[in-house]
Amino acid sequence: MVGRANGANSYYQGPASDHFDGRIFFNPNGSPPRPFGDFLKWQFDGKRAKWPAAFPSPHPPARPDLTLDGDRLRVTMVGHASLLIQTAGLNLLTDPVWSERVSPFSFIGPKRVNEPGIAFDGLPKIDAVLLTHNHYDHLDIATLQNLHERHDPLLVTPLGNDAIVRKSVPAMRIACGDWGDSFALSPELRVHIEPAHHWSARGTGDRRMALWSAFAVEAPAGNVYVAGDTGFHDGVNYRDAAAKHGGFRLAVLPIGAYEPRWFMQGQHQNPDEAVRGMKLAGAAFAAGCHWGTFQLTNEPIEEPRDLLHTALDLHGVDRERFRAMLPGEVWDIPSAAA
Repeated sequence: MVGRANGANSYYQGPASDHFDGRIFFNPNGSPPRPFGDFLKWQFDGKRAKWPAAFPSPHPPARPDLTLDGDRLRVTMVGHASLLIQTAGLNLLTDPVWSERVSPFSFIGPKRVNEPGIAFDGLPKIDAVLLTHNHYDHLDIATLQNLHERHDPLLVTPLGNDAIVRKSVPAMRIACGDWGDSFALSPELRVHIEPAHHWSARGTGDRRMALWSAFAVEAPAGNVYVAGDTGFHDGVNYRDAAAKHGGFRLAVLPIGAYEPRWFMQGQHQNPDEAVRGMKLAGAAFAAGCHWGTFQLTNEPIEEPRDLLHTALDLHGVDRERFRAMLPGEVWDIPSAAA
């Protein structure tokens, strides 16, 4: 928990911009997070579906190859927003979480209902971690500490999150940047930090003091878009990403944690919006994440997958092009031409 009597930002100091007012970050022409009173109204509305204590994946734990070269692109679901992306001889993890709970406390908070789709000891050498923002279901300090000790990856993250990580993992290699910045991970692969419509906080006194983002990975096998947590925001960020990067072979898109809409619309898109985003971004294929592992919101556990199928049929997109992925699921992404 972070608190400051003077209200200063202890994560990041820098010049004002179109999404930073000198103290906090914001969504340009977008929606701020709902106030605490609305949060309490939602928490006590009595409409949260009951999830099962266990929701095992039909896929066994994956055993990834060490690397993939050439035009191959493979994605493996770990769980929630954690995925392994393999291409161009590099192994990338998105928002890695191997902990049992996503919470500031070890004894309370959302608890996973299925095991990670890759055992931590079964990971190949991890070259880079793409960290979208600081919410506990995305920034898990225990996992980052273990990754640093075992793999020494480069952590790529938007402004302010480096200060949070360095407090607990001071020696971690970090590339921290603003929307529009990019970093070369190898001579063949570059990652771009792109806008998302979301917010951030680790406690009650640091709301929106670290930036949130999406990522675009530029690779010989085809571009990959990682949306992070995002509201649809009239499709603005999807259109801009397509215009800037010329479309994507794969998009990693959230499809869960969207109910109730009156509270969640600005921060989490629903499955129909995810399909519309896939089309606007010019993505040939999409991997659905952010569902089925940690209960964060009201919807039943399998509803995101069911509504995704309904949305795909409605928008004329083949169901095999957009999978609601489950832990352990491995998908070799076809070429965009195919």
